[in-house]
Amino acid sequence: MVAALSLPLPLVAAALLALAAAWLWDFAVVRHLWRPRAVAAAFRAQGVRGPTYRFLKGSNDDVRRMRAEADAAALDVRDHDYLRRITPHLLAWKDQYGAPFLYWFGPQPRICLFDYESVRQVLWNKSGHFMKTDVHPTILAMLGKGLVLVEGTDWVRHRRVVNPAFAMDKLKMMTVTMISCADRLIKECEELASNNKSGIVEVEFSKHFEELTAEVISRTAFGNSYKEGKEVLHTQKQLLALALATLLNLKLPGFKYLPTKSNRLKWTLENKVKMTLMEIIQPRLALKGSGYGDDLLGLMLEACFTTEQGERRDELTLTKDEIIDECKTFFFAGHETTSHLLTWTMFLLSVHPEWQERLREEVLRECGKANPTADTLSKLKEMTMVLLETLRLYGPIMTMIRKPISDIRLGSLTIPKGTGIVIPIPILHRDKEVWGANANEFDPLRFANGITNAAKTPQALLGFSIGPRSCIGQNFAMLEAKSVMAMILQKFSFTLSPKYVHAPTDFITLQPKFGLPIVLRPLDASC
Repeated sequence: MVAALSLPLPLVAAALLALAAAWLWDFAVVRHLWRPRAVAAAFRAQGVRGPTYRFLKGSNDDVRRMRAEADAAALDVRDHDYLRRITPHLLAWKDQYGAPFLYWFGPQPRICLFDYESVRQVLWNKSGHFMKTDVHPTILAMLGKGLVLVEGTDWVRHRRVVNPAFAMDKLKMMTVTMISCADRLIKECEELASNNKSGIVEVEFSKHFEELTAEVISRTAFGNSYKEGKEVLHTQKQLLALALATLLNLKLPGFKYLPTKSNRLKWTLENKVKMTLMEIIQPRLALKGSGYGDDLLGLMLEACFTTEQGERRDELTLTKDEIIDECKTFFFAGHETTSHLLTWTMFLLSVHPEWQERLREEVLRECGKANPTADTLSKLKEMTMVLLETLRLYGPIMTMIRKPISDIRLGSLTIPKGTGIVIPIPILHRDKEVWGANANEFDPLRFANGITNAAKTPQALLGFSIGPRSCIGQNFAMLEAKSVMAMILQKFSFTLSPKYVHAPTDFITLQPKFGLPIVLRPLDASC
């Protein structure tokens, strides 16, 4: 160190200049000029084209422009083909360049797939050749590096710990909590209706469902600490808003470490989530040997101290930070996806009253007027069909992205290492060769014989993904959605408010841009 300090200043300056030049060469020339040109040339040689790469920005400006232009369009309420609003860039490039095509997320190449066979090869791959792509730092702070994002042996370790919490027998026990939370919403709506002379009331259900699912996941995940859990969720929503504002911005190396206004806000919110979760988790860990509770957190902690053979162990399988990340993941994902599933189901049943009445008859036949139970909910076959069709048409996630860890052959294509493989879920869900001529229409009967037989391609429904990395919380989401919808159908009939504007929007998840105002009518006693 002393010798280095004693070097003449011109030599030090020359060394620093050489380092800066090497970094600039790698960053500007190799990463942002040479590599994109080489990747584009490799794909062109295979017949794959796409929009021209632009230095640093890739295709981001084109995506931003086309989305802004499409955002003004409102649709007819029976028009379920909203793709021109949500993914105008993918549709335009598919028409212009054919399928598949190559585009750019900044300097990162992305190839968009439109055939189910290639998608199946990617999602069902068990050899570890395909990994999740790098996540936006703010989304990572919000979601945590839990089961959704970890890879390889870490994923196996996380899955073993989380899996017991989502076993069906455990979820059935949580149905009581789901019903109790839904009952409070029903009573609130009944009170609003009773205060109106006509008995008819307008309710903004997207907000109500957000609050309801926040209450459910808070109580089922953290038990008596549900108030702190709701505070975590509120902070995660702030991180989500921050991520949306910066998702397509230019990302320079090291920028995430600079104390900018957005970075400082991200750090503050991330620390708040971590500290709140630690305050919930730490007292549970002190109960070692005397049970950790029967909520999702307690079941996960129990699994952390249990071997695969059921024997007790002295140390945690996951670190405290990993437990915190798992809490972030199932907490946010469990709230966000179910909230939107309920919202779009309510929308579709309002637009298609024949199915609303059909489900009401099924609910009253299987559950009567009493609160549903796990057993009676399992008998609601047509309800399941409607929820699956809702996931097909209005699933919460727009795209899944994977990348190969080495150059790999996929169908007739050779895909270079690190290329993002984009799976456009709503476009695939409207493939008429797979789903039939009525692919753009609401038809729950397509699921009458189960998911496997709903389309010409088995397991074509991608709402919860497929393969070994399919969503571990799908049974939780379906059980909660059934509980809430059954209780609403028992008490009310409903239609869309004249105020409703059909403008689905991608805010990381698919949401109605202007909410979901619904007109509720209490059912007659004779019903």
